[in-house]
Amino acid sequence: MAAQADVFIVGATGLLGGRIVSAFLDREVTVRALVRPGAAGEKKRALDALRARGAELVEGDITDPADRLAAAIGGARTVVSAVQGGPELIIDGQANLLAAAEQAGAARFVPSDFAIDITRLDDGDNVMIGWRRRAAALFAGSRLGVLSVLNGAFVEVMTGFMDLIDWEKGTLSHWGDPDQPMDLTTVQDTALYTVAAALDPALADGGTARFAGEVVSMREFREAVERGTGRKLTLRTLGTADELRAEIERRAKATQNPFDYVALQYQWCMVTGKGKFDTLDNDRYPEVKPTSVEDFVRSADLPA
Repeated sequence: MAAQADVFIVGATGLLGGRIVSAFLDREVTVRALVRPGAAGEKKRALDALRARGAELVEGDITDPADRLAAAIGGARTVVSAVQGGPELIIDGQANLLAAAEQAGAARFVPSDFAIDITRLDDGDNVMIGWRRRAAALFAGSRLGVLSVLNGAFVEVMTGFMDLIDWEKGTLSHWGDPDQPMDLTTVQDTALYTVAAALDPALADGGTARFAGEVVSMREFREAVERGTGRKLTLRTLGTADELRAEIERRAKATQNPFDYVALQYQWCMVTGKGKFDTLDNDRYPEVKPTSVEDFVRSADLPA
């Protein structure tokens, strides 16, 4: 049975990973997912739903010995990582997973990149992207086709984690140039593009695929959210990109926790244009019809 799965995925209980599994299953691709023992609550319900759709679940961890991971991978030709976390997972864990994929005889590896253009950034620009850049350097010598999928920023992150919108005060606050274009994609569309690229024989040798559901500036993002929600938002400028950089440095000196300022680092990479895609690969997969920001927020469960 272990030799029958086409795809092996780690991170299947996550917001993106679960959608990637579903998108593969929609294409009648057999999937084996690595899951940690003892899943409970929402994770258990998510796993039960994937199992009901035909996904095979095996217990384990990305940090398991490579030979044990290789046995779990079995005959899967494509290994996909959708893990999130710190450097122990993004760097060390994924390097371990890649070694296991090589040992198992897989042909393709899709790391957990899913971000703005990490190839254009420097390691110090964003701590989380710096981890992915360090991981990519480790992957460079692999015999596998390593395929990096980049989607810009998740629309869900822009309306949540980035803390741009204050629904109570009716403001959308930003740093930098409000007319700088940014690449945005929903989690669902990122999953669809990931699967399309992972199944594309033209990308068998790996590379970087860049997708955006929509390209908008902060000003246009505000307007799209207003249209979709019917709620008025005042665009509020907090300072220049240089002032944002200074604020990031101030916070970095004041805390040992990078998650206290990483959202500002993402915003700096976006409003300066440094993480902007030069080209998009959307046209390679016309079957994917991405959701606009306006349509997403119209149906999203946003704060009252």
